[in-house]
Amino acid sequence: MDLKQLEYFVRVAELGSFTRAAQVLGIAQPALSRQVRLLEVELRQNLLVRNGRGASPTEAGQLLLEHGRGILHQVARAQEEMSRARTGLAGRVALGLPPSVARVMAVPLTRAFRDQLPQARLSITEGLSLAMQESLLNGRLDIAMLYNPSPMAGIEHRPLLHEELLLVQPRPAGLPEDRPPAPMTLREVAALPLVIPSRPNAIRMHVESEMAAIGCQPYIALEIDGVSAMLDLVADGAGCAILSRNAVKRSLQPSAYAMRPIGEPALRIGLSVAVSAQRPATLTQQTTLELVVKTAQQWLQSPA
Repeated sequence: MDLKQLEYFVRVAELGSFTRAAQVLGIAQPALSRQVRLLEVELRQNLLVRNGRGASPTEAGQLLLEHGRGILHQVARAQEEMSRARTGLAGRVALGLPPSVARVMAVPLTRAFRDQLPQARLSITEGLSLAMQESLLNGRLDIAMLYNPSPMAGIEHRPLLHEELLLVQPRPAGLPEDRPPAPMTLREVAALPLVIPSRPNAIRMHVESEMAAIGCQPYIALEIDGVSAMLDLVADGAGCAILSRNAVKRSLQPSAYAMRPIGEPALRIGLSVAVSAQRPATLTQQTTLELVVKTAQQWLQSPA
């Protein structure tokens, strides 16, 4: 059994599409289809059901997928061990971060990664929690940090910390930076025009859920995805935002904003680190995971 053919089959089965798999693998789709077909001929089994919507594993294909993941993982571990014996921990780690977390963690985490894993490569992607969970399942991400993740088969979550969410407004003229504005109740916040991300952003869903629990709903003035754009609109008077303290502190002009605590109830959102339960982590990935946890606890809010 050819390992390259096995890798091609696993990627097609995980992504559910020859087209997407060819793009990820960086090969032509006809060549990919031919190699998978040669594997089917060798095994004398149809491994994939091909249809207009993509490809899905047959019963035999599902069995090979389970074995194939383990085989390819063992090969990767062997290659990593040989590389480590020669030069130290190596390989590529794909990490997903929510945009507000990336603003805080990307630089210190990259520095720590380079210091501890000089022979390895770190790839950081920003995304929504739901999309990043799917990327963990299909192998595009090795590790992800997720806000309020929902349980999902094949994903292991490790609760990390809670971040306090604050109401962000333009700083009133004459208000000293060292004097925080008075807190507001969540019901009072619901009456204010909000500049907020679109669904299924985790912070948006959390705000709506917490407001629904006290019998109100947010007044949405504008939906926009992207922390920088949200803050620009707040500064321009389009409305208020609900963000973590770190998201504002890492902006270009944090002194332009006033952050008001929210109470009755307070808004706190959970942040977890997640990995695929289907793919045992390599030593490089395990080391990176511990770096992510350490960096998050150092640079974000205090642990839960």
